Amino acid sequence: MTEDTLVVVYPSLFAENKINQLIENIKRILKIKNLKFGKITKDDFLICVQADDPVFVSSAIALLFGIKQIVIAKKIKNDFKTIVSQVGEIGSNLLLKGEKFYVKADGNAKGFVIKDLELAATSTLIQKNQKISAKPGTEAKHDKLLQIYVTKSNAYVCIFVDEGLGGTVNNSQMRKTVCSVYDEFSALNCLETIKQGFEVKLLICYETRENVIHLVKIIDKILPRMLRPEVEIEFHKIQEYGKNQEGYYQKIFHITNLQIKFCRNTLTKGESKHYVSTISLAVSPLIFGNELRRILQKQCYGQVLDAHFPLSGIDSEIMKNAKEIGMEKYFSKIEKLSKMKPFTNEKIDNRRSSSKKKIIKVKLGPNNVHAILDSLEIEH
Repeated sequence: MTEDTLVVVYPSLFAENKINQLIENIKRILKIKNLKFGKITKDDFLICVQADDPVFVSSAIALLFGIKQIVIAKKIKNDFKTIVSQVGEIGSNLLLKGEKFYVKADGNAKGFVIKDLELAATSTLIQKNQKISAKPGTEAKHDKLLQIYVTKSNAYVCIFVDEGLGGTVNNSQMRKTVCSVYDEFSALNCLETIKQGFEVKLLICYETRENVIHLVKIIDKILPRMLRPEVEIEFHKIQEYGKNQEGYYQKIFHITNLQIKFCRNTLTKGESKHYVSTISLAVSPLIFGNELRRILQKQCYGQVLDAHFPLSGIDSEIMKNAKEIGMEKYFSKIEKLSKMKPFTNEKIDNRRSSSKKKIIKVKLGPNNVHAILDSLEIEH
């Protein structure tokens, strides 16, 4: 890779006040992935990474939260004519016959208006690509996005653009929380907890052999985003609750008790670095009603623990994230939950139920599913 070609990271809105921590996370994920990189520098609102293999480096950085976009870009001087010329050259090499393109510029213009830059670059591309019938599209409808970032001193013409996962910087809350995964919705809750900056401890609660295999395949989508080379996971085999509504709510209460027990155990270890005082609950008032949230919150507060509800308001962004990490095939099961009647019965049996516990450590790699199931001694 040439010196003027870089991996450029555009932080999300909620990461703008945590740039130094985002840089540390970038270094950490690249070390975990054993990828070589050079200097990591700040240029106004951008983070620039020198790398021998920009494709693999950008893919690794894309695992992190707190990022709006990750691009491979050519660094040039912040000069109107130079930028327009480079966009024309780079864009012409990227465009195929009949493709529609869209030029978008962001940043700090010096001596010119950003909109004028977009128009001039678009005009140049039209002239250069008449023979292949490449035409300008719109922001909503185009085949190729030609992104330009402009800082006070430099400009970056993007060769490749990848959307980030948004949210805030991984582990920026400086607080540990325990997440339980027992179905698709709770996995989505775990993903959102990480996206909100919490360091997650995993509890996997399963009923049958088929159930645990299914859950392990789901968490395999989440593990690479936890920013650790090795992850400790606590598995609990719980009783079967059935598929009816009452059974589902009963299971939530049982699993919440397991999460509380997990937190209490960390508090007895005596070292603050082990403390987990927050419980992430996979409960949304939009689906289950506010009464269930109120009871579970009271249950946690009674044990001097914080209750966190990452999915209090479910929006399209978290579903988009789930799709980007390969969880879209589980959407139909998540949608079924929205048809449940809101929880109203306070007399539900909340006695502590037994479970069989096993704690495993897994070094993350390409075969996480097999490694986890082998550690659990489960045939697959």
